[in-house]
Amino acid sequence: MHIGAPKGSRTPVFAVRGRRPGPLDDGSVKLFGRVKSYRRDRSGRQTASSGWVQSHERRLANDLGRLIALVCAIWLFMRKNRMFVEDPPLPSPDLMEAEPLIVSEDGALVVGEKEAGERLDRFLALRLPEHSRTRLKSLILEGHVQLGDATIMDPGLKLGAGALISIVLPEAVPAEPAGEPIPLVVVYEDDDLLVIDKPAGLVVHPASGHATGTLVNALIAHCGDSLSGIGGVKRPGIVHRLDKDTSGLLVVAKNDAAHKHLADQFADHGRTGPLQRAYSALVWGVPSRAHGVIDAPIDRSTTHRDRMAVVKPGKGREALTHFTVEDQFLGREGEPLIALVTCRLETGRTHQIRVHMAHIGHALLGDPVYGAGFRTKVSRLDGEARAAVETFPRQALHARELGFMHPRSKETLHFESALPDDFGALLKSLSVN
Repeated sequence: MHIGAPKGSRTPVFAVRGRRPGPLDDGSVKLFGRVKSYRRDRSGRQTASSGWVQSHERRLANDLGRLIALVCAIWLFMRKNRMFVEDPPLPSPDLMEAEPLIVSEDGALVVGEKEAGERLDRFLALRLPEHSRTRLKSLILEGHVQLGDATIMDPGLKLGAGALISIVLPEAVPAEPAGEPIPLVVVYEDDDLLVIDKPAGLVVHPASGHATGTLVNALIAHCGDSLSGIGGVKRPGIVHRLDKDTSGLLVVAKNDAAHKHLADQFADHGRTGPLQRAYSALVWGVPSRAHGVIDAPIDRSTTHRDRMAVVKPGKGREALTHFTVEDQFLGREGEPLIALVTCRLETGRTHQIRVHMAHIGHALLGDPVYGAGFRTKVSRLDGEARAAVETFPRQALHARELGFMHPRSKETLHFESALPDDFGALLKSLSVN
């Protein structure tokens, strides 16, 4: 169908190939199919352009089809990569009645003829009904189930008749941490609080992978039941924390009143009170300014959930770090390569100093998380300095100053900690270079 345009008119008209245009309820024309649009210019010459026009309903149908295809693709990808695991169905009643419980002399479960071909998790669910299927699956994945002498960690393993399955139930972990005789360096202690000098390598509180051997276990043994319970059963008395491989000063509350007062000071970050925190750090490179403030919000990394990262303004949490360059050390060719800086916190975010210094291009020496990209710089050192940096086992960060108001006396307390032996030895080696 062709609809012409009057000579001299600039109004576009259409020629439609396909279905004939039909009137809609509002009097407009519904077009779909191949369309040509014509327009006459001022000289009377007619120009044409073509394209496809789809109905609103057809566009919706196409969008819906694409969405369904995307959902199916994601589901297939997750299933292929075992990103979710379906609980096995309950064993059949016939199997439960037909196969008696067979146990070997050493206590292992023997797979019967009718149980041959069953998945490992289904077999255990049948034989050990006192345990949930979720619990049994976790035990398999944690390596507590053996087929003969081999540890099996595949819940879907198909079993053969006569196979011997043994399961070792781990001892129950107490819900509350217990006291352990771990030596503590106590800098100050009274009825309300104590200040300790934490060594590098000591985890502050129990967490995944560190159920025992933590500062909390040592504090329970040292203080007994006098620790504040505000932090919860796994963090009694803990007002603030230091990373496992960061050494230095840390204050602990012995009662709830002291805990609340100290927590309020840390939440205020010293803006209206006497709270002070200063850290010594060795960083790669020398900042261009002797003094500076890093004002960059921090949030959980979207690509590595066990790390923190600087995010765009308006996202994450406010984070401010003041730094001062105290000294610098030269490389093999006399170029400034390493700096000793003092960092003072105006906020207290997780990994704040490590994240902020790496953000401005001066990651901490020995930092395996935020300073991995700086390891090649060690080749620019010689002799003793190079060996000292290569063997330094942690991030070079030490909490050297801590000041706060005493919760009861309202007296301002200030403490300082000398650099630990490993940090001091590293500084000496760099000074020689």
